[in-house]
Amino acid sequence: MKKNNLSSTKTVLILLFLFFLSVNIFAQQKVTVERQTILMGSQFQITIVAEDSLKANHYIDMTIDEIARIEELISEWRPHTQISQVNAYAGIKPIQVDSEVFDLTKRAIAYSMMSDGAFDISTAAMDRIWKFDGSMDTLPSAQAIKNSIAHVDYRNIILDSTNSTIFLKNKGMKIGFGSIGKGYAADRGRELLLKHHVEGGIVNASGDLSTWGTQPNKKPWLIGIRNPFKRNKVIKVLKLKYEAVATSGSYEKYAEINDIRYSHIINPKTGYPVTGLTSVTIYGPSAEFANALSTSIMVLGAQEGRKLVRKYPSYKYLFITDNGTVIK
Repeated sequence: MKKNNLSSTKTVLILLFLFFLSVNIFAQQKVTVERQTILMGSQFQITIVAEDSLKANHYIDMTIDEIARIEELISEWRPHTQISQVNAYAGIKPIQVDSEVFDLTKRAIAYSMMSDGAFDISTAAMDRIWKFDGSMDTLPSAQAIKNSIAHVDYRNIILDSTNSTIFLKNKGMKIGFGSIGKGYAADRGRELLLKHHVEGGIVNASGDLSTWGTQPNKKPWLIGIRNPFKRNKVIKVLKLKYEAVATSGSYEKYAEINDIRYSHIINPKTGYPVTGLTSVTIYGPSAEFANALSTSIMVLGAQEGRKLVRKYPSYKYLFITDNGTVIK
C-alpha cells in the first residue's frame, strides 16, 4: 500500500513538473508585436503581447477599428460627425448625441471646473492669430488677442442629460477634443483588449499612452520622459503595468519674436501663450485624466499646478520649467 502511495506521489510530482515546464515554455513563446499608424491626425503606436504574431496583429486591427470609431464620433474636422453637428448648430439648437459623446463632454466640463477654466474644450473656437510655423515676427495687437477668445467659455456649453443633447449657447462657439481625445482613445483601446484577455500591451497616441500587463519576460513596461532641453537625454524612466502617461509641452511648437519664445499652448482666459513651464508629465491610471491635468497645469503654472495634482493621490507629476529646472 505504501509503495503504491509512493508511486502515486511520484506520478503527481512528474505531472506537476511537466505542467510547470509547459507553462514556462508557453510563456517563453509569447511575442511582442508593434505597429504604427496615423489616427486622429497623429501617430499611434500599438504594442501587443500575444501567443503569436497572427493573434497580435488581429488585436492591433481591433484597436485601430476602435480608435477609428471614436474619431468618427468626436472629430471636429469631419463635417458629418456628431461634434461637427453640435458646432454647426451653435446658438441655434441642441443636438442629440450618443451617450459616449455626451459623457465625454460632461467629463470635459468637469475638468474645466476642476481647473477653474485652465482646461476648456471650447478653445476650438479660438481665432488662430498666433502662428507657430516660423512665419510670425510681430505680436498680435491686444485687441486681436481679446477678440480671439470671444467665443471661448465652457460655461456656455449646455448639457441636457434627459435628452442626451449638447447645446452651444452662442453662435461662433465650437468644441473639440484635441486636448483629451487621444488619451480617451488610448484608454478605450486598453479596455477593449483587456476584455479580450490580451495580457499586456501599450496604446501610445503620440505620447499619451495607456499600458497594462507586462512584457513577455514579466518585467514592467519602461517609458522614458525626455528632457526637452537635451533631446538625447532621459530625465526619468517610468516602470509601468496598469498605468497611463500624458505630457503637454511647449518645446516643439513655438514662435520666437524679439528673442522671446512664445508657446503654442494658449491660456483660454487671456488669449496669450502660457509661460513658466516647458513641459508637464502626469502619470496615473487614466490617459484621459492625465492629459486633462497636464494641459491644465501648463496654463496654471508650477505652484497652482502642484496644488491641483496633489488633490488626486493616484497621479504623479514631473514638471520642467522654462529655465530647465525639474520639479517632481
